[in-house]
Amino acid sequence: MSTTATRAAAPGTGIAGAARLKFALILGGLSAFGPLSIDMYLPALPAMAGDLRAADTTVQLTLTAFIVGLAIGQLVLGPLSDMLGRRRPLIAGLVLYVLGSVLCALSPNAELLITARGVQAIGAAAGIVIARATVRDLFSGIAMTKFFSVLMLVNGLAPILAPIIGGQLLNWTSWHGVFVTLAVFGALLLIVVVLALPEPLPVELRSSARFGEVLRSYAALLADRVFVGYALASGLMFGGLFAYISGSSFALQEVYGLSPQAFSLVFGLNGVGIVLAGQLNGRLVGRFTERSLLTAGLIAFAVGGAGVLAAAAGGLGLIALLVPLFVMIASIGLVAPNSSSLALAEHARSAGAASALLGVVQFVVGGFATPLVGLGGKGSATPMALVMAGFAVLALLAYVGLTRQASPARSSDFS
Repeated sequence: MSTTATRAAAPGTGIAGAARLKFALILGGLSAFGPLSIDMYLPALPAMAGDLRAADTTVQLTLTAFIVGLAIGQLVLGPLSDMLGRRRPLIAGLVLYVLGSVLCALSPNAELLITARGVQAIGAAAGIVIARATVRDLFSGIAMTKFFSVLMLVNGLAPILAPIIGGQLLNWTSWHGVFVTLAVFGALLLIVVVLALPEPLPVELRSSARFGEVLRSYAALLADRVFVGYALASGLMFGGLFAYISGSSFALQEVYGLSPQAFSLVFGLNGVGIVLAGQLNGRLVGRFTERSLLTAGLIAFAVGGAGVLAAAAGGLGLIALLVPLFVMIASIGLVAPNSSSLALAEHARSAGAASALLGVVQFVVGGFATPLVGLGGKGSATPMALVMAGFAVLALLAYVGLTRQASPARSSDFS
């Protein structure tokens, strides 16, 4: 990489114009790997079980394998990118993602498909974790938070569009075609990264390539109470989101009687709420500190969760449920960019490892929240609402309890 590219990527330099748009599109695409790979094939699960002659629970293990692969991949590839730079692990991960997606499309049985999903997930992890670390390489302070808010546009739209795209694909192809589409998406991003993404991490800022150094990086991050507070707040927020994703279809359609089309509209509007709140956050950063905006977002998340629980448990009707639900889901647009920015702010030299821990906490807590929704049985939206509200309160408590003595540099402009 040229010296000019290195200087252009220096944190806090205020990348603007066409370069900023380029980074937003590339990093947004990379951060979309998770929701696209998880949500796009969900409409095809029943057909997959029939074609592969497998039980529904066996086919659902493909989702479990993907979440486990994402966690392992981020833990390995995050610190590896601190050592080798961002481009080489990212390119290797994208190649692995394409190969895994092709293997998914060609899988003749459920066992091979589960394995292929694990391979695909490790490749997807490279895009997710390195995209977040690259934002830390390129920006600092308010500029970093603003850029994370821009990425919320992609992160908010991807979970909405993915199942819609998957459902439309099934109108003219099989579930095999869904994975072919993901392979094409990965291949296109691979080409774009190779041709258009410069190395954002200068050699002098890389960590030593030793296993012990990786362990020390993780140990230092886990010993940083404030980092753990931001990571837990973000992860517990994702727990509430996963509870909503896994339970809302049943709750809104079977309990409240919405048609599939009406449910899609509600789901889409809540996703738009995330996007709008993320863009509002980008405008408010600078006028208010990141901690102030994060506090407001977590309070709104908890208040919305309490409202959802009250409406569900009290049988208050659909509108009484939808209003606090919108408030709760939209507030993610405030929580996600500020928690990520504040968590990564003090860890420029271990941004890959810090990004990995953030991602792992999010997906592990989210994966733990999903089955909790089903424990309450059918016939009521209360189990979903209870899990959502519980994780919202825990997120607020983790944030208040662990980050309340954060230094002023963490909550304002740390260039």
